[in-house]
Amino acid sequence: MTTRYKKNRHLRGAISAGRGRIGKHRKHPGGCGNAGGQHHHRINFDKYHPGYFGKVGMRNFHLIKHGKVCPLINVDKLWSLVPEGTREQFAAKKDKVCGKGRLPEQPLIVKARYFTKEGETKIKEAGAVCVLCA
Repeated sequence: MTTRYKKNRHLRGAISAGRGRIGKHRKHPGGCGNAGGQHHHRINFDKYHPGYFGKVGMRNFHLIKHGKVCPLINVDKLWSLVPEGTREQFAAKKDKVCGKGRLPEQPLIVKARYFTKEGETKIKEAGAVCVLCA
């Protein structure tokens, strides 16, 4: 748009140039940007941006993301850990042994941190041994 059509040309000579006589058109009277969101612009933020301020949940400073992971294996998969050549006597080590499936009746030492009741009974019924380890 050329200068002669701009509103500013039309308002030349008017004292306040359309900004009103009393309150002067100062630069940032309410503060720049999001200023005053918790004070004098509170209503606007609450109305149009609910939940903008505040925290939700809990900060965990010393979080170890894999701290609660406990890899588990079912009874029917225990023999998959054992190599073909050493199927006679072998110790399979895992974190947690659950009770799904059946175990062939062969001597086996199963070392794990945790056993479910069903897993432990199935291992003992097959003639194998459950050993708790840390």
